[in-house]
Amino acid sequence: MAVLATSRLDRASIQTTRPASYRPEIQGLRALAVLMVVVYHIWFDRVSGGVDVFLLVSSFLLTLTFIRKVEEGKKLDLGRYWLQLFKRLLPSVVVVLLATLIATYLFIPRSRWTEVFDQTWASLFYVQNWLLAERSVDYYAADDSVASPLQHFWSLSVQGQIFILWPLLFALCAVMAKAAQVRFRFVVTVIFGSIFVASLAYSIAQTYGNQSYAYFDTRTRLWEFALGTLLAVALPYVSAPRLVRIGAGWIALLAMMSGGFLLDVERQFPGYVALWPLLAAGTIMIAGQTGSTIGVDRLLSWKPLVGLGNYSYALYLWHWPILVIYLAFRQRAEAGPLSGVAIIGLSLVLAYLTTRFVENPVRHATHSARRYATAAVAISCLTVAIPLGGWQLALKVEADRLSAQTIAENPGARVLAGLVEPSSSYDAPVVPPAADINAEWASLPGRCGNPLITHDGGALTGHCSDNGIDPASSTRTVVVVGDSHAEQWLGVMRPLAAENNWTLVALLYGGCDFGIPAQDLKGGCPDFNRAALSYLADLQPDAVFTVVTSAHADTPRDTVVPG
Repeated sequence: MAVLATSRLDRASIQTTRPASYRPEIQGLRALAVLMVVVYHIWFDRVSGGVDVFLLVSSFLLTLTFIRKVEEGKKLDLGRYWLQLFKRLLPSVVVVLLATLIATYLFIPRSRWTEVFDQTWASLFYVQNWLLAERSVDYYAADDSVASPLQHFWSLSVQGQIFILWPLLFALCAVMAKAAQVRFRFVVTVIFGSIFVASLAYSIAQTYGNQSYAYFDTRTRLWEFALGTLLAVALPYVSAPRLVRIGAGWIALLAMMSGGFLLDVERQFPGYVALWPLLAAGTIMIAGQTGSTIGVDRLLSWKPLVGLGNYSYALYLWHWPILVIYLAFRQRAEAGPLSGVAIIGLSLVLAYLTTRFVENPVRHATHSARRYATAAVAISCLTVAIPLGGWQLALKVEADRLSAQTIAENPGARVLAGLVEPSSSYDAPVVPPAADINAEWASLPGRCGNPLITHDGGALTGHCSDNGIDPASSTRTVVVVGDSHAEQWLGVMRPLAAENNWTLVALLYGGCDFGIPAQDLKGGCPDFNRAALSYLADLQPDAVFTVVTSAHADTPRDTVVPG
């Protein structure tokens, strides 16, 4: 998934191997990339790699802006830059978030509302990628039958964070260049070259060790932005024969468009494999304007495609929520040919309306720039925060009221035991309410502090918790170890431990069967099981409770876990 949060092409900032000029083929490249993202999502249920192209282009354009300012001796004024940037980005985000909340109320099951609420807050404040990173390694939070309608905001969050970090780094480079009396471009090359090498190495290691977390991690994406910066710095000094640029442009375009089919983008990125779309897009940008009727720039400069680039940001924002809400409403796993066309058509219409009547009027407002931008950002945040906070408060009040219901009003299984007479007019509400279902996991209140099963390269791989009873004063020490099937038994073990003064410890990793040898059902499972065995050997508990069978989605039968 990608986000088209890059600024409109600045005619004065686009540089080529020839004099600085407007580069319509880059705008066309952005439009083509968003079409790839949309088509791959709607009809192929695959990730296209388009996100990487947009990270590259956004950094490229951002770098040109700051290089021009520094080399022309203009004041950077980072505060003004950030205000103007988020003044432009947030209004469209607010419209999509509000529309998604309304659709959630109408079409999404109440049991998933909490998830949408959390992701709305995270999307509004540009931390969605970190929320998804944590939940991507959290079996319980990720076990959804339908994708989140706001999941695509992860890349907007990454870009928002980079839009804050990159100007700070450019300012640092300007100070260092002035102090050392060297060229600004040289310092930029050294600083961002170092970021490229360090982040790429980290990305490769993280993708290999814990890809589901690495996919959303900003640190594993820094090198993609750094590559865009290095390309912007080097582009004026790169030249090639016209025929070479024509051929390279078409080969690169085909590579970029086919990468999502040839590579397992969703499970192999953002390690070194992500170089495929990035180098392809970079080659297209280096090929530049060939002036040939058969050059790839002729296609990318096609007016309808360039025009679509003006609405690409809003198109990206709209297409995913529309797709997910449609599938939830129709209870379908995928869109068909006709419904896919309808989804794209509706997305284009809403993208045009959002850009025409929301983004552009706010962006081009001329009165009191700094004060107006501050007000626009604040109003945008409050426009989402107030109704969302009010909705959450209303649900909490409802939950508190229902939790006070008497047993007589909600007899449950006591009816089956003959302890309560069933009422023919019984219509008491279900307790707990559906919106609180995700909080119903059995758990223990304390953290056992086991250092072996907490983090693996920054990603959570397991949970170690206890009931808070000191082993020195308890009668027994009991450990529950395994996956969610073992966790269910905490509902029985926790009151039993409290009644008998046991120290109860839980070592849990969702989706990871506890056995020897460990089944590698997910990335960190073998490491977790080895760490759990080591912990048990050191602790020497009185009893270990686990579940020795494993469930499978493709068969009703459970199987015995090896070992």
